[in-house]
Amino acid sequence: MPTPRETILAALHARLSALPATALRGEVLPERVPAEGLLILRDGEPGEPEVTLSPLRYHYQHRAEIEAVVQGAARDATFDTLIASIGAALTADRTLGGLCDWIEAEAPRPVDLPVEGAGSLKAAVIPVVLHYTTADPLA
Repeated sequence: MPTPRETILAALHARLSALPATALRGEVLPERVPAEGLLILRDGEPGEPEVTLSPLRYHYQHRAEIEAVVQGAARDATFDTLIASIGAALTADRTLGGLCDWIEAEAPRPVDLPVEGAGSLKAAVIPVVLHYTTADPLA
């Protein structure tokens, strides 16, 4: 049985997979970026939990990351559309179907990356904070 952490990350990946861009999880940047864009979900860091006793519970603010990458002549407009669609997908259900307490994205940090012999990439890392509680830090 998957842990709550894995269940939440899988649900987030499924939510991103419903977008027009290609969504990967934990993969390296492929040689070609699809025209609609590319999203790579990084599992991130659960951080130090707050602990409550009686009953024992671990409250996490897990920081995952979404790498968003676009390429092409209209990369600024495509990037803007992609970022807006990620925001809409996350705000549509901030509990991922009740799997976590709250999910929130932080502002993207965009950069333009030159590519030798091809059009440059526009990319950003979007931190996503997943708030959830578990009874065991390893379960």
